[in-house]
Amino acid sequence: MMDLEFITVDKWDEQLWKQMEPVYREAFPSGAKPEGILRGMLERRIAYLHAGLDQQGQVAAMAVTGVVGRTGDKVLIIDCLAVDKKLRGAGTGTWFLGQIRDWAVQEHFVQGIIIEAESGTSDTHKERIHFWERNGFFLTSYVHQYIWVPEPYQAMLLPLDGSGNVPDDGEALFRHINAFHSKAYRKG
Repeated sequence: MMDLEFITVDKWDEQLWKQMEPVYREAFPSGAKPEGILRGMLERRIAYLHAGLDQQGQVAAMAVTGVVGRTGDKVLIIDCLAVDKKLRGAGTGTWFLGQIRDWAVQEHFVQGIIIEAESGTSDTHKERIHFWERNGFFLTSYVHQYIWVPEPYQAMLLPLDGSGNVPDDGEALFRHINAFHSKAYRKG
């Protein structure tokens, strides 16, 4: 794997976003949040942008995350994580996820990390779930159906501290996810 620099910003950085956007759009051709929503999430201080930069300063990986919960049960929501398609399968995603995990524990003392995965049977869905499982996440059985998107989702959890403060059932995890989404799409 190439040598990458990990950066996190909590304010909108137009130049960084312009470098991240192609990786984001390629990984999420449908269902990607509009730039205005992402910008608003950072302006309201509910989200972070993370990037893995190569030696030329090009974005190799990107993510959008947010911290929810109170002291003792804080979790990191990974809203999206994408790796440049030329670098997939080479360990870049695992390295990047590790950087995000370490940052979240050190900066926010999170108890776990939650993602939502499309609950499908296509090879792409299976590959995505397998990536998260290889990195310590487990898939919950609860299937969540949003009213505004056609595909169902399942929560995946990576518990971090062993305290049991983060619930491990899908419905409870979706309460965290939905709280984050509600703030993300809120006006003003």
